[in-house]
Amino acid sequence: MNIMDFNVKKLAADAGTFLSRAVQFTEEKLGQAEKTELDAHLENLLSKAECTKIWTEKILKQTEVLLQPNPNARIEEFVYEKLDRKAPSRINNPELLGQYMIDAGTEFGPGTAYGNALIKCGETQKRIGTADRELIQTSALNFLTPLRNFIEGDYKTIAKERKLLQNKRLDLDAAKTRLKKAKAAETRASSEQELRITQSEFDRQAEITRLLLEGISSTHAHHLRCLNDFVEAQMTYYAQCYQYMLDLQKQLGSFPSNYHCNNNQTSVAPVPSASSNVIGSSALTSTSGLVMTSPSNLIDLKEGSGSRKARVLYDYDAANSSELSLLADEVITVFSVAGMDSDWLMGERGNQKGRVPITYLELLN
Repeated sequence: MNIMDFNVKKLAADAGTFLSRAVQFTEEKLGQAEKTELDAHLENLLSKAECTKIWTEKILKQTEVLLQPNPNARIEEFVYEKLDRKAPSRINNPELLGQYMIDAGTEFGPGTAYGNALIKCGETQKRIGTADRELIQTSALNFLTPLRNFIEGDYKTIAKERKLLQNKRLDLDAAKTRLKKAKAAETRASSEQELRITQSEFDRQAEITRLLLEGISSTHAHHLRCLNDFVEAQMTYYAQCYQYMLDLQKQLGSFPSNYHCNNNQTSVAPVPSASSNVIGSSALTSTSGLVMTSPSNLIDLKEGSGSRKARVLYDYDAANSSELSLLADEVITVFSVAGMDSDWLMGERGNQKGRVPITYLELLN
């Protein structure tokens, strides 16, 4: 017998087996043939394995979405992983926002309150971006990879053996059916021999499948350790972010309180912190030896037509062209204009003129 004849006979045998299984499966569905049921323990193991696979896939997919919300980036990472190549490093959203804030603060001027605050916020956002990158790397290694290995490795092996068990079961039931239909003694003896062989093969495959399925409990224990690693990584990440924002809040807290609220109305003057020396308090001596004005002097200035010198207490960025930007510690000339809001004075520096908030000024004698 040459190789070609052997292959032809093997193909014919395989085709016959496939046809026999198809007929048995169809007759079972139509209720025309009996079906060998698996024992309850094996059925429970199969159900547990299928449930584990379904929920592991869902958790894996949603964790990937959580760690990388951008679907295009996820696809790119998947392609690089399949090509066994390292994906190029890309700037993440917090890092990009941080860089924009730093660039904006630099252009507005680090010496201004807004520019300085932007730079500080930007630096914090970049630190959060770094922490986010570390969370993704740690979670991918300690959580996503083990889940993916189960889906693409262990469960595929289980599914393969389960399919083989199903085929052996169909072979067994087809042999039982042929034995029932056998009339002649010779045919019946052949059918009985076939039944013994198929029963042995089915029992052996059922044992192999059972041993694999009992490993699901070990899989659950392993995934539990991976889950603990993931929770620890998240805890570290959120603790870092909390500390970063707490530090940032303390830094921004050193700015005048008007920078802490979102108030775009220019008719109301910003209010510095209560501990600052402001106009309207009792007469106090400043560190320069110049004395702040009392309320009566402020009233006189608002009602009179004269001008006074005033020292700027804090940086102030003009909200529009009608206001005058201020730098801390500079001395400007201020005077009142009829009809102006009580919280504002007109400030003058050289040939520059504009409204200034009185809470940022210290009138000088």
